[in-house]
Amino acid sequence: MQITEDETEELAPPVGPGTRVLVMTAAAVAILLLGAAVGLLVRLPGADTTNNPGSGSVEVGFAQDMSVHHLQAVTLANWAREHTADPAIRQLAFDIQSTQLEQVGRMKGWLMLWGQPEQPPTGKYMAWMAGPDSHGMAGMTMASAMPSGGVDHMPGYASAEEISKLQSLSGAALDSYFLQLMLRHHEGGAPMAQFAADHSGVPAVRVLAQNILASQAAEVKTLKELMTARGVEALPGN
Repeated sequence: MQITEDETEELAPPVGPGTRVLVMTAAAVAILLLGAAVGLLVRLPGADTTNNPGSGSVEVGFAQDMSVHHLQAVTLANWAREHTADPAIRQLAFDIQSTQLEQVGRMKGWLMLWGQPEQPPTGKYMAWMAGPDSHGMAGMTMASAMPSGGVDHMPGYASAEEISKLQSLSGAALDSYFLQLMLRHHEGGAPMAQFAADHSGVPAVRVLAQNILASQAAEVKTLKELMTARGVEALPGN
């Protein structure tokens, strides 16, 4: 039986605002560490260091870039969850936060296992999608047009100004803008997961990429339903 966020709160004794922040922070850290533990415990093919994925590989690039992309989704979800009055928005934000924190932990665990940094040292993103494998993937216009050195901005990634705007809103305006940002965020990150699912040579990486696609497809469906019910239009891609 799955326990929702609201049910979890009903089982807990009343707490003050300060205690609530500490509890939620501890829970987030626990989810992240759980994912990292899973990532480190998985016996990947070629677990000896001589066969680990190297810098610039699909596996390393995916783990680095998707972790960054996911962590912004967690930031957006955390803010919405703590500031919305809408139970449906709160539950969706809780689901996104929980799922993506665990996935980030897993990817960071792999990077540690492979002896790779958590972010690409060049400061560029998605260069791993510009290699020779990119030509064979149906629908990957983005990959085929990817500069060899990568890009400065990942699709779907919100700007600092957009996050500031979200944090300035309240009520229905907050809910609507969160839904818009999160829908664009999910849709923008999907090609990275699809590319890793199709091109990674490491089964565990392919499985995680497929899981990301499946969980986010379900969340996109929910996002669109909530937006339709509120008369909210999607943001243009970025």
